[in-house]
Amino acid sequence: MNDYLHQFLFGIYPYVSLAVLIIGSLVRFDREQYTWKSDSSQLLRRRALRVGSNLFHWGVLIVVLGHFAGFLAPHWLVSPFLSASGHQLIAMVAGGAAGAVAIVGLTILIVRRLGDPRIRRNSRNSDIAIVLMLWAQLALGLGTVVLSMRHMDGALFEQLTDYVKGIVTFRPDVASLLAGMPLTYRLHILLGFTIFLVSPFTRMVHIWSGIASLAYVIRPYQIVRKR
Repeated sequence: MNDYLHQFLFGIYPYVSLAVLIIGSLVRFDREQYTWKSDSSQLLRRRALRVGSNLFHWGVLIVVLGHFAGFLAPHWLVSPFLSASGHQLIAMVAGGAAGAVAIVGLTILIVRRLGDPRIRRNSRNSDIAIVLMLWAQLALGLGTVVLSMRHMDGALFEQLTDYVKGIVTFRPDVASLLAGMPLTYRLHILLGFTIFLVSPFTRMVHIWSGIASLAYVIRPYQIVRKR
């Protein structure tokens, strides 16, 4: 039973979450475009929003980009320049610093959302749930940094990178790569995929718009005719 549950949670559930993320986002964009927004509460307590939002968004942006670069970069590209332990150390320092900044900003946003009666009344239950999930995910991420200090040989980090690459490449036995992995890491992975799962049904869908805005860099100039 434990083996089957492990196989489901780390070998099947990630693909279910990613499928719901992609298909659910497309369906929502097609059917409910007017709900495709972040539902900003900027008019209510703007100063706390500015500070918390900037800290959170810049911190989490570095965290996300670091995850992509750190876990998906091919071994043959990284190994000539960094050892496994050196790669892990950079991930710990950069990810830990960015994660700390992000969780401070998110804490400000949560206190603002739950502490102000007006903002609380204008918040959906999904808004509160997703920010609490993000806070827990950042806390677990910082927890993995602490645990990584006990395994500075890089072996655990390499095991995690192999798992992430295995998900992307549809490796059949990918769940077995997390055998013996500490609970904090596994919870961090599970909560991450759960956030992907619920994103199409929350305000998180506005992230797609942020990614799509990069297209403005390469779009052709608009021709404007004078009267």
